[in-house]
Amino acid sequence: MTTILLNLEPIATSLTHEQFYELCMANKDIAMERSPQGKLIIMPLVGGERGRDEARHIARLVVWNDQARLGEVFSSSTVFKLPKGGDRSPDAAWVVQERWETLTQDQQKKFPPLCPDFVIELRSESDRLKLLQAKMQEYLDSGLRLGWLIDPQNQTVEIYRFGQEVEVLDLPTTLSGEDILPGFSMAVE
Repeated sequence: MTTILLNLEPIATSLTHEQFYELCMANKDIAMERSPQGKLIIMPLVGGERGRDEARHIARLVVWNDQARLGEVFSSSTVFKLPKGGDRSPDAAWVVQERWETLTQDQQKKFPPLCPDFVIELRSESDRLKLLQAKMQEYLDSGLRLGWLIDPQNQTVEIYRFGQEVEVLDLPTTLSGEDILPGFSMAVE
């Protein structure tokens, strides 16, 4: 199953963030994102291998964070209201604790109005690479500090860093959280 893009241009100017939130709440069985251009993105379900790999990445991030106590970890079910207008859901995300605590309880409960400090996107067989790369650029434009686009098909990892060119690694064995996630490293399988 591939990602479905719905063009909302006829109503995009009147579809508020709150309306998008309500649309998602009324259709909880459908994973949705919204691009800054107003396109509604219906996300496909993933297979067993991809779901397993995503869970492993989140688990590793949670274990590190439980020890470091520097922020909050989020799953792919969390939608972030990005400053540049999109509503996006990375496969795994992390936000610095101080930034999370600046949000009101209502903002924390709904779609947090911020860009994560760190994200992981894991390309599945149905994902189009160009769309994932554009999504990663959208995160960068919204304030992302570090992001990994893991592409098992091409056996590469693209590393996105704020204010820097994208670095592409062929078959890396481990990835480092650098100074954003101090002491965090993850094996790439």
